Amino acid sequence: MADSTDTSFSRKVKDTTAGFVGGAVQVLIGQPFDLVKVRLQTGQFSTPVEAFRKTLAAEGPLAFYKGTASPLIGVGVCVSIQFYAFHEARRFLLRKNDSNQLTLPQYYLAGAVAGIANSPVTGPVEQLRILLQTQKHDQRQYSGPIDAIKKIYNSQGLKGLFRGQSVTLLREAQAYGLWFLTFEFLMQQLQKYGNVKRDEIPAWKVAGCGAIAGEVLWLGSYPLDVVKSQVQSDKFGKERLYNGAIDAARKTWRASGVAGFWKGLIPTLLRATPCSAGTFASVELTMRLLG
Repeated sequence: MADSTDTSFSRKVKDTTAGFVGGAVQVLIGQPFDLVKVRLQTGQFSTPVEAFRKTLAAEGPLAFYKGTASPLIGVGVCVSIQFYAFHEARRFLLRKNDSNQLTLPQYYLAGAVAGIANSPVTGPVEQLRILLQTQKHDQRQYSGPIDAIKKIYNSQGLKGLFRGQSVTLLREAQAYGLWFLTFEFLMQQLQKYGNVKRDEIPAWKVAGCGAIAGEVLWLGSYPLDVVKSQVQSDKFGKERLYNGAIDAARKTWRASGVAGFWKGLIPTLLRATPCSAGTFASVELTMRLLG
């Protein structure tokens, strides 16, 4: 990792650029898994295998990349913001410390700050992706992300585009607090027990740390993600099923109990391993190349 005390403009640009590369890699790896996850969360299918088979049969292989355009750019921006905000928070906390190393709670805090900073972009981007992923092929309401933005804004205004923002913020803070904490802890252990510098850790080990961090992220935040998907996939106006995140959580509990908050977990965890591994490996290697 670069000098933890470097606050120059060029350092900030490098943090942001590396994050964008990581975000693009994340989308390209994870989009098919994500479509299956969202369709399970919103009740269209009962199992991952059913979701995969029926989607493939009805809509063809390209269906698994539905809604990719907005997240390819949006997630790139989101991950840029995440890594920029994380490093800024880390540098701020380091200036408050007597040592040159954050404590584990401080790593969680820096990660939570990254998630909160990212949430104003994540909310609208993920809603567009979810709406495009959940619409049926023969009953399409939106032809693409631009069309969705126009129709939502014209009927609901900015409030419609930012639907589900409160639960998005909670999920982002928890998820990325755990994500960065786990990754940094594992990287520290590799440095400590391998007696190596951070930039000497091979790419496959960096990817391994990222893969584990991805699993921890979802296991620690998945129920919030389920509620967010339900709110953001809902219809607008009088046809809506949920009156906000709390109402969605209550109705899920009544209908399915605890299990309802873990629908779609398996494809999510399968997706998290390569996505998180690819994200951290590409970010770390990009940072090394940029210096």
